[in-house]
Amino acid sequence: MDSINQSLSQFSKGGFNERFEKIKKETMQDDRIRSFIAGNPELSEKQIENGVNEFYQYKKQWENCDHCPGLANCPNLIQGYQPKLSLYRNEIHLEYYPCSLKKKDEERKRQASFVQSLYIPKEMTQVSFEDFHEDHPSRMHAYTKAMAFCAEVKPGGDGRGLYIHGPFGVGKTFLVGAIANYLADEEMSTMIVYAPDFFRELKNGISDGSYQGKMDLVKQAPVLILDDIGAETMSNWIRDDILGAILQFRMMEKLPTIFTSNFDLHELEIHLSSTQRGGVERVDQLKAKRILERIKHLNDVIDMKGENKREKS
Repeated sequence: MDSINQSLSQFSKGGFNERFEKIKKETMQDDRIRSFIAGNPELSEKQIENGVNEFYQYKKQWENCDHCPGLANCPNLIQGYQPKLSLYRNEIHLEYYPCSLKKKDEERKRQASFVQSLYIPKEMTQVSFEDFHEDHPSRMHAYTKAMAFCAEVKPGGDGRGLYIHGPFGVGKTFLVGAIANYLADEEMSTMIVYAPDFFRELKNGISDGSYQGKMDLVKQAPVLILDDIGAETMSNWIRDDILGAILQFRMMEKLPTIFTSNFDLHELEIHLSSTQRGGVERVDQLKAKRILERIKHLNDVIDMKGENKREKS
């Protein structure tokens, strides 16, 4: 980040003082700087004068943030960090704190380093509700319910979530990506897990000792999104020890869960009842019903229909 003198180096010597005074005046009229000075009435004129360069850098970097080009293209002195004015030993200094995009990126990296099945397609990392096109009544309904969820969600409150089902390509994962990004911007930790990969990863975690840590991370996520539930190969262990345990914990702690699935609830119950042992036994039906009751009790069901967007792309 250029200092005020570096910014003036392009001007001829004769116009330096005039240009300096102009930039200084523009800098000191900045609302954020005026607010800082007003909030620190003990500042002397000399301290303010000595801090002009810090004020200038502060103003320029916040202008970058106000017109954010995205984390990858952040031009600030420290990429992804926003400046804060402070007083240190009676002098004006700049401190730096991660912006919401940086914090979101670091949280995703932290989670992804621990649970590989948290993979989200790259195009989903920046998707927003503004990108959602309501070209079908059921999609409009889903969009409205998703926005209402974001406005009302409160982990530890009532624990209510969403169960979004529909055929391939209607935008289920797109919608939950928008939810996750919206909540991340609101600094609410949200974890998206691709269910089939996560279940396989937990199985491998038994042998490498990572099982419990991964299980706890997902169970305790303030907002959990289980993407494509029902696409996994069902077993007693997945149904009872993984899915059942996760939902039981989250129900007790009132933590909201969002599901996406190609199955409606009736089809999901059949899927949960059918294990690798073959056939459907009475005990499997009862355990499947128990999980379905938890989902029904705590989730608003959304039926998404419409054209397959993947086939059109």
